[in-house]
Amino acid sequence: MANKTSKIQTIYDFCKKMFSLTTIPPPPSSHVVQKLSSLLDSVTPADVGLKEENVDDDRGYGLSLLNPFNRAPRWAQPITYLDIHESDTFTMCIFSFPTSAVIPLHDHPGMTVFSKLLYGSLHVKAYDWVEPPQVVQSNGSEYSQVRLAKLVIDKVLTAPCETRVLYPKSGGNLHCFTAVTPCAVLDILTPPYLEDAGRKCTYYHDYPYSSFPTKEAIGDGKEEEYAWLAEIEAPNVQMRPGIYAGPSLLE
Repeated sequence: MANKTSKIQTIYDFCKKMFSLTTIPPPPSSHVVQKLSSLLDSVTPADVGLKEENVDDDRGYGLSLLNPFNRAPRWAQPITYLDIHESDTFTMCIFSFPTSAVIPLHDHPGMTVFSKLLYGSLHVKAYDWVEPPQVVQSNGSEYSQVRLAKLVIDKVLTAPCETRVLYPKSGGNLHCFTAVTPCAVLDILTPPYLEDAGRKCTYYHDYPYSSFPTKEAIGDGKEEEYAWLAEIEAPNVQMRPGIYAGPSLLE
């Protein structure tokens, strides 16, 4: 496959053209989102040098003991991270999950993220912050305070499916991934994480709405769609670097 005609090259060229370097880059326009999502929707595992893994590739690991705060299996195989491109304006990468592997609930401050499930089944749970912020001091718990968030999605996605897009304040900016089967996700983040610019990855634990009584009632009366999120220390996510085997990019 020629580099100039590969799908991943076309996506890279589009991102390089559309994502400019500014102090506070705005979210991509609806036209850019629609076009990039359409390009990603057509990507297959073969386009990025992947083969669907055998569903029995992680027998003997299972779910073992779960950490109650990040839900990460203690004995699961590590997630493989494949770096395709990193720059000041966007990141392209692939996360390859064995069954039961978890990326715990975390945020993407000031970022837009495109996620394309390449193969397998993945459980996605995502929230957005309720605005204006609703914060409760949690004197009786291990956390000093919790903040209210609304559930955006809580379901299993199975490839092939459409690309998911999250925005700085909508679309499920805070999300958790759990592999139901071996699976892989192609991610594009714009702009990328950068702590000096305020884009630091923060992890959370979610509590049911009823866990922290408040005098303010939920406006739509659907308490099951809300949760209190407490910031936690970064968990030890088992991840290892991999080698990207897809078409090389022409810069």
